[in-house]
Amino acid sequence: MIVVGEYTKLAQRKKKAMSRLLLGFHGLLPPQELSTWLKDYSPAGFILFGRNVEGLEQVWECNQKLYALSKEPPILSVDQEGGRVRRIKDTNWPPMRHLGNLDNLDWTENIIRGINQEILDLGFNANWAPCADVDSNPDNPVIGDRSFGRSPAICAKHVEKSIEVMHSMNMIACAKHFPGHGDTDLDSHLDLPTVQKSQRDIESCELIPFQRSIDAGVAVIMTAHVIFPDFDEENPATMSKRILTEELRGRMGYKGLIVSDDMEMKAVRGRYPLEVQLDRSVRAGVDLFLMCSEMELQEEAFEILVRLQEDDAEHERLADDSALRLAALRGRFLHSIPSEKPFLDRIGCEQYQQMAAWVRQRAEGMS
Repeated sequence: MIVVGEYTKLAQRKKKAMSRLLLGFHGLLPPQELSTWLKDYSPAGFILFGRNVEGLEQVWECNQKLYALSKEPPILSVDQEGGRVRRIKDTNWPPMRHLGNLDNLDWTENIIRGINQEILDLGFNANWAPCADVDSNPDNPVIGDRSFGRSPAICAKHVEKSIEVMHSMNMIACAKHFPGHGDTDLDSHLDLPTVQKSQRDIESCELIPFQRSIDAGVAVIMTAHVIFPDFDEENPATMSKRILTEELRGRMGYKGLIVSDDMEMKAVRGRYPLEVQLDRSVRAGVDLFLMCSEMELQEEAFEILVRLQEDDAEHERLADDSALRLAALRGRFLHSIPSEKPFLDRIGCEQYQQMAAWVRQRAEGMS
């Protein structure tokens, strides 16, 4: 028999566990089984992919339904970096490398404002951008022109400008992938990369754009599923207390939310039991987990997070800390989204196409 106090504590743990999850799904609208699962507790938010996008009105309706599913304002997010990473394709936005090549902050502001205005019109309030990685390895299969360039200084100033513009629009910005995915020769979607650089070299290259992001007040930082042996020989950054708590929060002074990259990526999925992934990541300092596809895995993660709180007072304390950071983010950014359909004809408009074409024409081919 569960007494009232125990039932209340269990309900609180379930609420905190669910609020650690950022969920993806299949289909053009949230499926009924997801709606049923979320009837009692709300996740931190949701992420849409190309598989969830058929048309502008459909995306707007999807975000309206996701908002209605949530008891607190949800993070409604998308990867809309520009270039090859953009889920809304109506405007042929250039990759960030083009902006780094031009090295003109006015044009960076124009393009970043246009990209984020389009997704604001669709009901999103968070963009998994900017990419703060320095493209320091020409053999990198996953970053490349997503980065503003090969110079830490160039990357840092354009990352900072991107964050300033996004936050001025009330769009949540996310600097990724900490402490840097630019010097890998493997794709963490497919394998577990290792960066064999000294801590001093990492601090003088990879960490410079992230420090500038922190100084600019970035709201969210996303972790890399990458091992940096000079910091931590055993754990990828997502699971490393040395990297996330001691380096990011301690030495670099970051106060905001830490979000994992997708926990379904092969750098971690199947390499560690899910309970080990979540246990180490929470202890390392991760606040929220991207679980982008499989509902069965999402349900398992939820149950594990509840159990970890039940079994360990440290997990209970860390869950409370993460809940406070999420509440602060909601208070700063997450307000009601328009219930009336916006003017969707701004998306892909002639002005945006001309802006994007101008940058592409002038920046393509520049080193």
